[in-house]
Amino acid sequence: MDAASQQKILGYFIEEAKEHLETLEQGILELSEVVDDTERVNELFRAAHSVKGGAAMLGYTSIQKTAHRLEDAFKVFKDNTITVDETLKSLFLSAYDVLQELLEKLQSPFGLQEEEIEKIMAEADPQFSELQKYLDRLAVSDNRGAVITPEVSPPVTPAPTGSPAAPEPSFGPQVRGLLQQMLGLFRQDATPESRQQLQKLCIELAKLNKKTKSWQKLLKASHKAIANPAHRFSTLAPIVIKSIKEAADHLERNEPERISLPTDLKNLAIAQLPYILIPTEPKEAAQILNSAFSEAQLAQLVQALKHRA
Repeated sequence: MDAASQQKILGYFIEEAKEHLETLEQGILELSEVVDDTERVNELFRAAHSVKGGAAMLGYTSIQKTAHRLEDAFKVFKDNTITVDETLKSLFLSAYDVLQELLEKLQSPFGLQEEEIEKIMAEADPQFSELQKYLDRLAVSDNRGAVITPEVSPPVTPAPTGSPAAPEPSFGPQVRGLLQQMLGLFRQDATPESRQQLQKLCIELAKLNKKTKSWQKLLKASHKAIANPAHRFSTLAPIVIKSIKEAADHLERNEPERISLPTDLKNLAIAQLPYILIPTEPKEAAQILNSAFSEAQLAQLVQALKHRA
C-alpha cells in the first residue's frame, strides 16, 4: 500500500475521531444534564469506545489507552448515581484535553513523536488517577444509604432463529486484530498470494458474527473486491478497511440495522474493469490519472471533459 493510501486511512480515522471529540466535549460541558439521560451517557461511552477501537487498529497505543481510560470513567455513570459538581467537570475536561492533544499531534506535519508521547502520557497518569478516585468518592457518597432490593431476573426469551445476535465481548478485539493483519498485507505488493491471504481474513471476519446478514454481505463484497486482480491495493485498502471497521462498530454497539454496503465497496465488488478513486485535489488527481492511463487515453479523457464543459 502506497503512502497516499496510508494517509487516506489515517485521514478517515482522524475525521471520525474529530466527530467523537465533539460529542465528548459537548457531553462533558453538559455533564449535569447528561448523567440523568441514559442514552446520552451511552453516547459518550460509544464515542470513547470508537476512538479506542480505531486507534488500536492503526497501532496508536497512546490514543487507544487514553480513550480507554475515558471509557472506563464514563462507565461509572452507567453503574452508579453520581451528583456532578464543577470539580468533576474540570477533571473530565483535563482528561479530554489529553485525548485532543494526542489527536492534534497525530495530524500535525510531524505526526506523533515518541518523546512527545512519553511526556503527554506521563503528565496524564496523575490526572486520570485523580479523576477515577474522585468518581469513586462521589459514587460511594451518593449511593450511601440506598436501599438495595434483590432483583428478580425476568424469564429469558430465546431470540428467533436466524435473528442477529449480540456479539461476544471478544468480538471488537478480534476484529481489530484481523484488520491490523489486513493493513499489513495491503502494505505489501499485490500478488495472488497476498490477495488470497486477504480473502482468508475476510472469511475469518465473517465467522465472528454468522447471524447478521448485513455483516455477511459486507464481508462477501470485500472478499469479491479483493479477488479482482484489476483493483490495486491502494484503491482497495481505504474502502475495505473503513467499511469493515464502521460495520464492526455498529455490531459492538448492538446496532446491526445500521450496517449498510457502501457504494464504493459495492462498485469494487461488481466492477469488471479497474476501479479508480479520484481525489478532489487537482494535483493529486493528475498524478493518479497519469499512473492509470496511457497518453492516448488521457487525450481522450481531456476531449471528453472539454465536450462536457
